[in-house]
Amino acid sequence: MATVSHAAPARRGGTAGRILRLNWIGGSFGWIWLLVVMLPIYWIVITSLKTQANYFTSNPFAPPSDPTLASYRTVLENQFVQYFVNSVIVTVGAIVPAVAISFMAAYAIVRGTGVRLLRMTNSLFLLGLAIPLQAVIIPVYLIIIRLQLYDTLLAIILPSIAFAIPLSVLVLSNFIRDVPNELFESMRVDGATEWTTLWRLALPLTRPALVTVTIYNALGIWNGFLLPLILTQSPGRRTMPLALWTFQGQFGVDVPAIAASVTLTTLPILIMYAVGRRQLLSGLTAGFGK
Repeated sequence: MATVSHAAPARRGGTAGRILRLNWIGGSFGWIWLLVVMLPIYWIVITSLKTQANYFTSNPFAPPSDPTLASYRTVLENQFVQYFVNSVIVTVGAIVPAVAISFMAAYAIVRGTGVRLLRMTNSLFLLGLAIPLQAVIIPVYLIIIRLQLYDTLLAIILPSIAFAIPLSVLVLSNFIRDVPNELFESMRVDGATEWTTLWRLALPLTRPALVTVTIYNALGIWNGFLLPLILTQSPGRRTMPLALWTFQGQFGVDVPAIAASVTLTTLPILIMYAVGRRQLLSGLTAGFGK
């Protein structure tokens, strides 16, 4: 018995030691990965604060000796504000209807599990997850031409709504399915309609999921490049990613100006993620893990 009692703590100690070594190794790789991710960001920021002459004569990774915002002024003077406004219009115009439609569709799918039509609709939404945008860009282009919406912001908004709905329905339906059925039954006993139950019960309880799909889809739409490239032509209809591509051609030699445009394009994304990262990660984890 004594041998067993001494062996067990020894085994526990050995296991704890191995776990500590693994944690140390994992933490080291985490810091290395952080350095790999932060190094390009650091280079872009310090480069945007240099002059063109200073960039070619100084160490690329050295901070600027005489920081200047001339590159930012150059970018802002080249219709950057117009491109920013276009991206905001496209993102908000696609996110609001996509989240609203997805929320109502998810509620109908969960609460109407016995209806065959709703089961088929759910299957269509799941099928939408398997179809990439690149595979249907030509049919989308032809539809936009037939609708006479080419070279408009609405031409970007409508397909963005369609491709944001499938994943949103999946996440929201998982959250609504976790709401206790007794709460829905109590609302029905009190005489509440399905519409009232939707907005007064399901909406508050699924708020983390709504924030999750909003942020996730907003990041994807803001970074979207293919739809603006194919469905727009005029410079006044460009969004931020397409404008960044244009700046790379316009300021091909002026590297600080390109770095400034990249910084301004990325800044809203970083702010959006910093504000809602907790909701985003917890919502995705809970939505797929339950």
